[in-house]
Amino acid sequence: MFGAGDLRMASTHVPSERTSSVPPGRLIVMLGLLSILGPLTIDLYLPAFPQIENELATTPFAVQLTLSGATLGFALGQLVVGPWSDSIGRRLPLLIGTGVHVAASVAIAASPDIEWLIVLRVLQGAGSSGAGVVAMAMIRDVAEGSSLIKGLARVALFSGTAPIVAPFLGAQLMHLFSWRGIFVVVAAYGGVVLVLAAAFIPETLSPERRLGGRGRGRVLRSYRLLLRDRSFVGVALVGGMMVSSVFAYLSTSSFMFQQAFGLAPQTYGLISGINGLMFVVGTQVSAALAVRQGPHRVLAMILLGMVLIPAALILLSWVWPGLAGVVIAMALFLLLAGGCGPCLSALGLAEHGERAGTAAALLGAANFGLAGVASPVVGLLGVTSFAPLGAVMAAAMLLANLAFWFMIAPRRRRPGGQALDR
Repeated sequence: MFGAGDLRMASTHVPSERTSSVPPGRLIVMLGLLSILGPLTIDLYLPAFPQIENELATTPFAVQLTLSGATLGFALGQLVVGPWSDSIGRRLPLLIGTGVHVAASVAIAASPDIEWLIVLRVLQGAGSSGAGVVAMAMIRDVAEGSSLIKGLARVALFSGTAPIVAPFLGAQLMHLFSWRGIFVVVAAYGGVVLVLAAAFIPETLSPERRLGGRGRGRVLRSYRLLLRDRSFVGVALVGGMMVSSVFAYLSTSSFMFQQAFGLAPQTYGLISGINGLMFVVGTQVSAALAVRQGPHRVLAMILLGMVLIPAALILLSWVWPGLAGVVIAMALFLLLAGGCGPCLSALGLAEHGERAGTAAALLGAANFGLAGVASPVVGLLGVTSFAPLGAVMAAAMLLANLAFWFMIAPRRRRPGGQALDR
């Protein structure tokens, strides 16, 4: 399933030159298991939102801030971990970040109030950023071109499958524990993958390929070079708007489905599982199409659909306000959202292999930083219908389309801008 190739674990790092083949299967599996930390941090506790609100005597808006806190921590953590991994290698930042995530998860389970919960969620998100940014950078270390797209898609198969299982699993865990038990489970999973990572993940960035320079100057120089790349900034903006739309839905859906539509947590988990399945299908189909047609062309088609579906959601909230219309619209939207991932990651990393960690960090920070802002916006507008959600999503995806056509598409028409396209 994951392609041929034997990862020689007697060595502490893989060969320094990038290969043209798909990354080794064991590396893909290990990075995939680590990439699940992010979705578990976000999706596993979503069915518990109403329970957290009641137990901590707080408001839906405050509970939504726990999601924003995690995304903010994830964004800020990547800005540190990415350049750090370009400088000293991938393994140490990965292991330290995962350890922080485990410790924060345990502390969250003992949170005395909503304020502590929000603060600790920021720390938990920062810890999980190590797995997110380093996984992308490691794939870029050992692959390029179409192999890069395939490698990213195979890791995304893990991180995309987790949202299918997580809400349903979270709903089942609520039969056994309170919401606090969910975070104990997250900590236990993090502890297991931390041990596995320490034992089985090699260093992919050899010393001769690490960026030189010291401290703040080197980091700022790397970020300055990336921010001067108009196409790269466009990729970051498109990704940020896409993830913002998804998180606007995630932060609202638990309250809407369980309180407005009266669904049980288990039914909500099932709907989330369907949406997660659509996301995974979109990821894999998009990756296959991008290898054949090029990521620019595939991304253009996806973004058009992603601005039309939220507009339809607004209309449905007036003419067909029932459950079925919302479920169908969001399933289609998440199918397309999943398709964005491989295209955006490949376009963002293709020309920045020498600073893949910093590039992955900036992309992730844009994604989750903007998502952290978008998550509570729908709550401020009201969670009594899906019309405010549709409005936020439509506005975000309109901006994403503008960023694509004015910042990313021109690169494809310039000499040297079609390296990933057929």
